Amino acid sequence: MGCFHVLIASCASCHQVLAPSPEAGRRAATSTSGRRGLLWRLRDKQARLGLFEIGPGHELHQLTCMMQTGLWAATQVSMDHPRTGPPTEEDFCEVLTQVHEGFELGTLAGPAFAWLRHSLGLAEEDYQAALGPGGPYLQFLSTSKSKASFFLSHDQRFFLKTQRRREVRALLAHLPRYVQHLQRHPHSLLARLLGVHSLRVARGKKEFFIIMLSVFYPAGRISERYDIKGCEVSRWVEPAPEDSPVVLVLKDLNFQGKTIDLGPQRSWLLHQMELDTAFLRELNVLDYSLLMAFQRLHEDERGPGSSLIFRTVRSVQGVQSPEEPGSQNRRLLPDTPNALHILDGPEQRYFLGLVDLATVYGLRKRLEHLWKTLRYPGRTFSTVSPARYARRLCQWVEAHTE
Repeated sequence: MGCFHVLIASCASCHQVLAPSPEAGRRAATSTSGRRGLLWRLRDKQARLGLFEIGPGHELHQLTCMMQTGLWAATQVSMDHPRTGPPTEEDFCEVLTQVHEGFELGTLAGPAFAWLRHSLGLAEEDYQAALGPGGPYLQFLSTSKSKASFFLSHDQRFFLKTQRRREVRALLAHLPRYVQHLQRHPHSLLARLLGVHSLRVARGKKEFFIIMLSVFYPAGRISERYDIKGCEVSRWVEPAPEDSPVVLVLKDLNFQGKTIDLGPQRSWLLHQMELDTAFLRELNVLDYSLLMAFQRLHEDERGPGSSLIFRTVRSVQGVQSPEEPGSQNRRLLPDTPNALHILDGPEQRYFLGLVDLATVYGLRKRLEHLWKTLRYPGRTFSTVSPARYARRLCQWVEAHTE
């Protein structure tokens, strides 16, 4: 945390370069001075929720064009200077600032994230093409109560979310241990973070956003989506009308009466939840969510092969862990995109991932816990100690799986 604080406060730590960018992105980055107040907060969330293409005329169009231009150039740096080994301490602290026409984009811990993307088998060319100016971003109007803005790449493979400065600071402080955890447990349910960036328009305030693999990918046949925290206060979303095209992420109370049928995969999921929530507890983190989606399997997708557990052959790239293979809780991954977040049961495919890993249980959250204890006596809410939060979410998964 201290390393990031120094870097963010001192331009002497940054590499200032004039970044090359695609012509389409350059044109979109102009005429931005009147839009500073619109960078990250939506003025009109509309009556419906879901995915909307951010095309010309959308109030966030110029902003997302700047993001695309900046990310294209930032990824080009990692392509021109490929990683040859695991990230060093300096890699976790590096800040690269690229100056464009009308804005600047910062890349935080860029070499560390480039190595992480490589360890996942993600080609930088594909990453650049999905996040660059090749197609418009999609705006995701979330049921979350946070003031963050949410976007998807045009192919819906990558998820972008704005973050507060203190959340970014926490993420980067924990990044070395996060990378180490993924090395030890390559099939972890933790969301795969792929980048952390800052963006400043003209002389405006610096804002931050993260990029991660979307848990809900590919989304074409998904029928239900849930955000689970293992509590009840503010955990209900009014469902969309039947046959509505609206994309809604439902919550804990919407899941009442339902179960997750995993068959032989259940023991793997329960163990992995224990491993991942124990790690988050050690980081003093809470308020994360288990994202979950349902997709009915086609007849030719069912079979014993998708339910096998294995502990001897690694199925994702990365540095081998010195731990015994049995402690890594590996499994046979389905032959599908985004396989790390997919778990097949006998009848359904489940998309699963732990997201929102940046809320630390500090003084602010301790005071919030006290206030909610007085306001909601006898009810369960999200702001509790990290140990209780982890235990409660694991208990929820155990109670709702078979």
